[in-house]
Amino acid sequence: MVVAIAGGALQGVEITYLARKAGFETVLLDRRRDAPATGLCHRFVAIDLTDREALTGALRSVDLVLPATENAEALRTLTRWCEENEVPLAFHPGAYAVSSSKSASDSLFRELGIPAPAPWPDCSFPVVVKPDGESGSKGVEVFPDGRALESRFALIPPPGRVLQAYLTGPLYSIEVMGGAGHYTGLQITRLEMDSAHDCKRVLAPASLPPHLAGSFERAAVKLAEAVGLTGIMDLEAVLHEGRLKALEIDARFPSQTPSAVYHSTGFNMVEALAGIFLPEEGGMPRPIHGGPARGSVLEHIRVEGGELAVCGERVMAEAGPLRLEVDFFGAQEALTDYGPERADWVATLMVQGSTLEEAWARREEVVREIQSRCGLTGYRDTSPREAAWTP
Repeated sequence: MVVAIAGGALQGVEITYLARKAGFETVLLDRRRDAPATGLCHRFVAIDLTDREALTGALRSVDLVLPATENAEALRTLTRWCEENEVPLAFHPGAYAVSSSKSASDSLFRELGIPAPAPWPDCSFPVVVKPDGESGSKGVEVFPDGRALESRFALIPPPGRVLQAYLTGPLYSIEVMGGAGHYTGLQITRLEMDSAHDCKRVLAPASLPPHLAGSFERAAVKLAEAVGLTGIMDLEAVLHEGRLKALEIDARFPSQTPSAVYHSTGFNMVEALAGIFLPEEGGMPRPIHGGPARGSVLEHIRVEGGELAVCGERVMAEAGPLRLEVDFFGAQEALTDYGPERADWVATLMVQGSTLEEAWARREEVVREIQSRCGLTGYRDTSPREAAWTP
């Protein structure tokens, strides 16, 4: 089967990697000739995703299109082109419209009675300010008090931004997949952030008590039902004072967590998407529930200036073409632009073990091996600081 991946940045890397694991032939479309995913695909086509005529040439003879972009015009163009040419597009515009707006998502949480951080001004400090239409950590700012907030923004609330309580605690994510009212929650993962609130590490399986894991999965399925999802959506939440509070949803293919889940359970979300949108492929595979899951650690590193730094995934988006390496300094797999002659390189390390504790111990060995063989003297692994905005 031939699948086209529209976009070669973080989502494109994730989809291309898992599509190849599923045995699919991959065609990558992106304007940027050195996009990170270009080193992973079978074939690359340099293209403007808003150019309908160019799409006609690039998408000839593909079986499925998987969008890996958040560019609104590109998504509209892909949707129209696929409808007119009867090519399945693994994308649900209606669900995405809700999830791509934090204010719309927060309204949905309230409507469904799903616990979430209290909005400003009905909350105390610290508060977090997020752009309404951005995903991930882009544009996120945390303010410890009213003076810091007012010194940053003349208007409260500032246009196009969402303000809410900043809650501390461990972060968790779950994907839900399906369609036509039938949904399945997948494995829950633990997320760890760097000082800029960008995800640096994914751990699987997450060690949530059964009652919290069950309520988290039910909330994700409830949200999928509410938006009439066809495809995939994820829900992120913070465990604050013993309760999970929903932070955001994204009705698009995520980055990082699918690979961690794949290495922990063997469940391939790209293969499952193909089953949803191409029923002749046999439907969505049944996720593994209740069986023993392997420990999986996925994290991003950058080597620069004699230092190994664990960083948020943005460092991978800034890289050039990545390639898949097996047994990379002891890690089972890595996506990297490493070269023996390079003093500055990045990698997404994927390390497994029979348990999460074993995977973490192996991860420590990998870090020591990189430091030793590359002659690195520094190590940095930052986490979000307490709210302390400074001009």
